[in-house]
This record gives sequence, structure tokens and C-alpha cells, in this order.
Amino acid sequence: MHLDAYKWEQAVPAPNLPLTRPSEIGLKVRRLGLQDYVPLWHAMRYLAEHPRPGRDDEIWMLSHKPVFTQGQAGRAEHILDAGDIPIVQIDRGGQVTYHGPGQLVGYLLIDVKRRKMGVRELVDLIEEAIVEALATFGIRGERRSDAPGVYVNGAKIAALGLRIKNGLSYHGLSLNVDMDKSPFDRINPCGFEDLKVTQVADLIGKVDTERNLMQEVSSALIAALLTRLGYVA
Repeated sequence: MHLDAYKWEQAVPAPNLPLTRPSEIGLKVRRLGLQDYVPLWHAMRYLAEHPRPGRDDEIWMLSHKPVFTQGQAGRAEHILDAGDIPIVQIDRGGQVTYHGPGQLVGYLLIDVKRRKMGVRELVDLIEEAIVEALATFGIRGERRSDAPGVYVNGAKIAALGLRIKNGLSYHGLSLNVDMDKSPFDRINPCGFEDLKVTQVADLIGKVDTERNLMQEVSSALIAALLTRLGYVA
């Protein structure tokens, strides 16, 4: 996959950074549009398997064509009826989830070793950024200590799954924005029976047909992530 064929921006370090957010670490934000799952997975895994000193960290924002992804510990019984949607066994943590058009996916390729950042800190950072992004739309997202992700009134709106290799993170988050949610009925989302899922469009009322909700949510989420990583939003 030729990443440089897509739009990207270089993040600007924020002034007066704490030592845990060193300004010499570059960060690129790439917007990759609608993509097949497997080529993106292979691309980010390749970067993690082939670290290069001084390489910029990256955030990829995109959506996927319909696919179920099953994590390393995934159990087959949580896939109830895949139908015509492909299942891909992958190397992140967690159980099965669904990706499709209208869902915002963010992959964080972060050198956590260089940033002196633990996995728990990265998970907290991602969840807090999602909660902040949702708040800009008047949605009160909540975190749970017993299950990664973000929830609204008990229904899951965002899922997380990460892998660390050679001190580098890959995979990331998915945030339901304005999508067909029916494929979630074919699985136990993230391994939980009867877990309800929700999305931004269902929580903000009627969406104007001329409004690009995906773009708005993407911009809000990128800004929240950049702030927490030590860059200008």
C-alpha cells in the first residue's frame, strides 16, 4: 500500500511540553478514506516489525469495507452468523468486532518505548480522547473499568484493540458514527452477549443530508488525540 498517495499532515508540537511528550518526536496524521481491511493490517504490522530509528509516529484515520475481525483470544462461538461478511483472524487483543462504512477507525502507530508510555496509559489516552470528541456533539461517553471502550447509557459506541511489537503500538480504535449497525446482531460484540451498540447519528437527532458527520467526528477525535499526545490540535 502506498501511504504517501493519501492526504497527510505533520503535527505541530505544543509549547511547554512535559517531559513525557518530547517535542522531537514527529507525528503524521493520515486520512485514508474507505479501505479493505487486510492491506491496512499488513501495512501497519510491517511498520511495527521493521522499526527505524527516528521514524515519525503516525495516526491513520479511515473506514473499512464490511468485515468481522477476530482478536487473538477470540472464540468462535461469539460469531453467531457471519453470512456474507468476511472474517479475518488478526493479531490484536480482544474478541470479535465489526467494521464497516460509516464507522470511524483510528490506527495509532506510536513508539511507546520512545515516549516512555505504558500500554495502560495509551489505552486511557485513547478512551479520554473519544469521550472528549463525543462531548463536542453533546454526547456523554463513559469508560468502564471492566471492559475497554466507550459507552453511552450502557451501549457501546467505541471499541479498542491494540498490539505492541518492538516497542511500537498498532491497531487502535473504532467509533460508530453513521453506519448500518445490523451486522453487530450477527456477533457478540467484543465477546459480550446482548451488548447493545449505538452511534453518534442515533444520539444527536436527525442529521442534515448535507452534513458530513464523519468528517466532523474525525476532526474532533484527531484534535483530542493530538492534544493528549502533546501537539497543537
